[in-house]
Amino acid sequence: MKARVKWLDHMSFVGESGSGHSVVMDGAQEAGGRNLGIRPMEMLLLGLGGCSSFDVVMILQKSRQAISDCEVLLEAERANEDPKVFTRIHMHFIVKGHNLSTDKVERAVKLSAEKYCSASMMLGKTAEITHGFEVIEG
Repeated sequence: MKARVKWLDHMSFVGESGSGHSVVMDGAQEAGGRNLGIRPMEMLLLGLGGCSSFDVVMILQKSRQAISDCEVLLEAERANEDPKVFTRIHMHFIVKGHNLSTDKVERAVKLSAEKYCSASMMLGKTAEITHGFEVIEG
């Protein structure tokens, strides 16, 4: 896997993935940024949510669950001192579908957290990661 990050100006950067996608990142105004893009640490948190959601959806599909939507809400706390790593992250999954098995949703979240999600494994080295979920019919 390869990526490239190039400085634009002030504290703005463009990140280019090896798969050809780009995203603008910018710092907070108090750090010289202009609020033109996502903060790098926010992107890391989004990566965790995306990685884990990918697992949950795939596991539920393989379990023949009629899933129609999956959303994860993430809340994180960071250390006060540099390096300001994540210290706590809570992930709350909202899974919608028809006649979903609560046990299978719980299993999918657990498997992602404990076995499949690379981002969870890495961030779990510095942060306490907790999980919750709800199942909505529809």
